[in-house]
Amino acid sequence: MIKLGLLGVGHLGKIHLKCLLAIDQIELTGIFDSNTEVAQILAQKHKLRLFNSYEELLDCSEAVDIVTPTSTHFKLAQQAIRRGKHVFIEKPLTDTVETALALIALQKEHKVKIQVGHVERFNPAFQAIQDIPLAPLFIEAHRLAIFNPRGTDVSVVLDLMIHDLDLVLSMVQSPLQSLSASGVAVVSKQLDIANVRLEFQNGCVANLTASRISMKQMRKIRLFQKDAYLSLDLLEKKAEVIQLWKEDDPKKPSVSMTLETEEGKKYIGVQAPAVKETNAIQMELAAFADSIINDTRPPVSIEEGYNCLALAHQIIEEIERRSNGFAI
Repeated sequence: MIKLGLLGVGHLGKIHLKCLLAIDQIELTGIFDSNTEVAQILAQKHKLRLFNSYEELLDCSEAVDIVTPTSTHFKLAQQAIRRGKHVFIEKPLTDTVETALALIALQKEHKVKIQVGHVERFNPAFQAIQDIPLAPLFIEAHRLAIFNPRGTDVSVVLDLMIHDLDLVLSMVQSPLQSLSASGVAVVSKQLDIANVRLEFQNGCVANLTASRISMKQMRKIRLFQKDAYLSLDLLEKKAEVIQLWKEDDPKKPSVSMTLETEEGKKYIGVQAPAVKETNAIQMELAAFADSIINDTRPPVSIEEGYNCLALAHQIIEEIERRSNGFAI
């Protein structure tokens, strides 16, 4: 069992708190938040220890769950790593590429486990296709949200699109070749809508759109690869696979359409992989504990968190360059 302290009990931190209490592998040592009033209410409600300082929390814990504003991630994670504590840190890893690299260097020096909270990896719809060999050649993702002032201190690329960037990088095991992007700040000082086209060396192209000024919510991603089309609704937790099967394939669905091809008859089968009802946040936190107990690589490593953050900043820089180029 891992002794873990929770740092930050804001909107997302409260969700983490409930999940941590339900995980057998974790003993929640207590909580700390600069908002002592809120923290005290939660500590009393759940009969938890309320630490007077972050340092005190670290003294009593083997690991820490950092659920605080992105601008604080580097300072807080740095303190924990230097004291030999394992760290779960919400996405994005840090607010700059430079501080992310500094954390990677510290992690290698102190040999602790660090997992980044890219929770869509644990989305039931994404989990449902993990048994299918993925080799996408074209990816299309739309992530739309109704405007909420919370989170507008950062670009929509770092706020929303970063989820899909992580999924794309996890599926496309190939270096990025080029990108083009555009975006607009509509109701905040940061980008509120953005679109990017990513081209990878293996020929895969990904087209991603993220908006936080939509009239409806949407979190969909579509994958096209040889002989298959996969559609994921990450919001509704649904998955659909349309696949071409050879006539003699024993896995061919019983109900399918026949298609004449140059290679002979093939069958179009439509399947809806079983999507299990799971709590994605609870799953990722349990996976973090398992990585410590079993001394294995965390499911979303610090290097993967860095790669995603670096790509997000590349996109933001490209949008800024493009905007300056069109300035009058």
